[in-house]
Amino acid sequence: MSESEGNEPDNPFKGTPFEQLFGGLAGGFGGAGGAGMPDLSALMGQMQAMMQPFDGPVNWDLGRDTARKTVAAQPDPSPGNRERDQIADALRLADHWLDDATDFASGIRTTHAWSRAEWVEQTLPVWKVLVEPVAQHVSSALADSLPAEAKAMAGPLLGMLSKAGGVMFGSQVGQALGQLAQEVLSASDIGLPLGPEGAAALLPTNIAAFGEGLDVTEDDVRLYLALREAAHQRLFAHVPWLRSHLISAVEEYGRGVSLDLSGIEETMRGVDPMNPQALQEALEGGLFEPQKSPQQQAALTRLETTLALVEGWVDEVVGQATAERMPHAGKLHEAMRRRRASGGPAEQAFGALVGLELRPRRLRDASTLWGSLRTRQGIEARDAVWTHPDLLPTAADLDDPLGFREGVQTPTELSDAEFDAELAKLLDGEQGDDAGDSGDDR
Repeated sequence: MSESEGNEPDNPFKGTPFEQLFGGLAGGFGGAGGAGMPDLSALMGQMQAMMQPFDGPVNWDLGRDTARKTVAAQPDPSPGNRERDQIADALRLADHWLDDATDFASGIRTTHAWSRAEWVEQTLPVWKVLVEPVAQHVSSALADSLPAEAKAMAGPLLGMLSKAGGVMFGSQVGQALGQLAQEVLSASDIGLPLGPEGAAALLPTNIAAFGEGLDVTEDDVRLYLALREAAHQRLFAHVPWLRSHLISAVEEYGRGVSLDLSGIEETMRGVDPMNPQALQEALEGGLFEPQKSPQQQAALTRLETTLALVEGWVDEVVGQATAERMPHAGKLHEAMRRRRASGGPAEQAFGALVGLELRPRRLRDASTLWGSLRTRQGIEARDAVWTHPDLLPTAADLDDPLGFREGVQTPTELSDAEFDAELAKLLDGEQGDDAGDSGDDR
């Protein structure tokens, strides 16, 4: 009996999704017709051909190049001095109007007119923060799916698979950002502060496309979108925990990543392991796409709710600012709602990157909630809810937006004399309690 028939080592990948992958390499494990370990150097050589070196869990060079090539497929003129001046003027006027609609002061430090390519470059640092936790945990989940013996024997191969995942994420992110750049209207269009802190920016080319067929002047379209951008900037400038609150929800989603091992195994059966192109197509087709665990679903619900509250607050504030000043604001508001309902850029971006689908109904409910709170308790009470994350409405509150804080009464304002009198009563009561205590008790 030959060694290959009776004394062959056990295959550590047996029973894992990677058994099919290794089984077809070089005629099987241990050489032609054998069942031992695969020729890992041959496999790595094949996979190296489709990858270039990069650091981290995502190939960001590939992502940037893919996004820029997608953008370059359509005309993308750089904004001129006239467009930059128009946008700066619109943002200044927007800030003036918003002073009457919210207690938050202006959060704008600089104004910009961006091309689509500039939007990609300026927002890429924030996308890295959002995407890398998810990519990192997908790679970890992939390694954790293998038995300990297989991990020890396939160390180099696991590194290559991790790189393959980085290529997959880089390609997906690049395509998503390239498509997003053709639709976004401002730096904060999807409800996140994607640009540098305090930098308010609009995209003239995309704004022109958005305004077509609305029967609204170009100046009104620009001013309305400037109001939305300025409102976003105020909110994020005066709610310092909001940025980290949103990003932590994405990170929490990443920590709950798990892989569908049976699905990977099923896909592997149809992949020719000697064909690098077939493996690349499997990777890009969602081979290692994570499943949504209960922990992930909770994180996505929290993220969806917070984004809805951000957009709803912006809708409410801009509505107040334009109520007496812009007759066509209703048309523009309705155009924004239709854009969301048809699956706008925010839904596409989050759907591609973290599996989140923003529901337009949540945005309408959030806008109703903020408006109801302002009507009952005033602008100060509405904006004070952003003081701490524990005060924010929940998903359940959005189910009943008119009932949020219905039982909370607005505190009565005290004059200085009344405040001093109440404080004196409080202090006199504390001193009386202390006088009645024995020394031992104290």
